[in-house]
Amino acid sequence: MKSKKILALALACTMVTAVFAGCGKKEPDVYKVGICQLVQHAALDAATKGFQDALTEKLGERVTFDLKNAAGDPATCSTIVNQFVADKVDLIMANATASLQSAFAATADIPIVATSITDYATALDIDNWTGKTGVNVTGTCDLAPLDEQAAMIKELFPDVKKVGILYCSAEANSKYQAVKIAEYLTALGIASEEFTCADSNDVAMVTSAACAACDVIYIPTDNMMASSTGIVDGVAGPAGVPIVAGEAGICKGCGVATLSIDYYSIGYAAGEQAYEILVNGAKPAEMEIGYAKELTKQYIAERCQKLGISVPDSYEAIEVE
Repeated sequence: MKSKKILALALACTMVTAVFAGCGKKEPDVYKVGICQLVQHAALDAATKGFQDALTEKLGERVTFDLKNAAGDPATCSTIVNQFVADKVDLIMANATASLQSAFAATADIPIVATSITDYATALDIDNWTGKTGVNVTGTCDLAPLDEQAAMIKELFPDVKKVGILYCSAEANSKYQAVKIAEYLTALGIASEEFTCADSNDVAMVTSAACAACDVIYIPTDNMMASSTGIVDGVAGPAGVPIVAGEAGICKGCGVATLSIDYYSIGYAAGEQAYEILVNGAKPAEMEIGYAKELTKQYIAERCQKLGISVPDSYEAIEVE
């Protein structure tokens, strides 16, 4: 009888040990990340790829992505991120300002990492900006120095009298850039005027008006304009009006020069931030917004040659695909 009790106790201990051993062999978590990209164009595509590459390199099969594209519609961004919240994703990546604003409105709990944002204070209506949002948002910025872009316009076009600033009125990030670069142009003795499009149907007409009134056109990092470069080029090219762009994708589509950041790099840096949040418990509210580390002066040789623009040796030629 005693031996049977000892045997039963031994079996029980074995089972308990097996249970705890099984707990120690728990499979790694799989993190679900929802990505809301405002619209498909080269810059945002590169940022999304950089983000995914960074997390995949660090987590491998422990991360899955649900990538949704809003086709340029802020209302669709809201639908997308609300579904992410319902699906209880572990993190939302918001690519472009409208995506960020929709994600922030949808949740105060799920961490949000954004990229391709020009100014977080403007996007989130934050006063007394400190470099951190103080809420469930962090990310990376796509703003190239606007004072240097204004100086580049003066460098390439020393006799310029008036610059037309062409952008979409629905994009708060573009309005911010328009106001700032106008101030820098004024300081250089250059007049400027805003020409705004409500949607893609206005692009040709507004571009035509800008060409008629100005010597040079400047297009900031504007998502609608990035998706409409063919239309812009179809008007500005025959008119012989040069366009300086806020980023390389727009420049390739219709511009002559840009002072551009690398969108893949800021996307990759956002992916590294996401890893710190998911794996190491970092809090978005306490994380510094990241900025591009490298800027490159670039030009389109064929367009510059056609317009007789003399480009300094410090500029790097980029090919139109």
